[in-house]
Amino acid sequence: MNLTDWLGFMGVALILLAYILNVTNTISNSHIAFILLNCIGATMACYASVLLNYWPFIILEGVWALVSLVALLKTLTNTTNIS
Repeated sequence: MNLTDWLGFMGVALILLAYILNVTNTISNSHIAFILLNCIGATMACYASVLLNYWPFIILEGVWALVSLVALLKTLTNTTNIS
């Protein structure tokens, strides 16, 4: 496997880990770990897709990363406003 394969594999693994932890009720979908796993995983998978020049997954993972980033920023903003 080359670097692109590893980036894609690790990105997808992080997304799947977030999903598994959520469906097993280990973390909620609003938990910071869930959001970070999705954001980092989708970014890695998107970058791997860019390296492969595979547009369907660039769009899918890019949108996934952006939505996760917005959720992360909202979570961090709400956390800092509580204190």
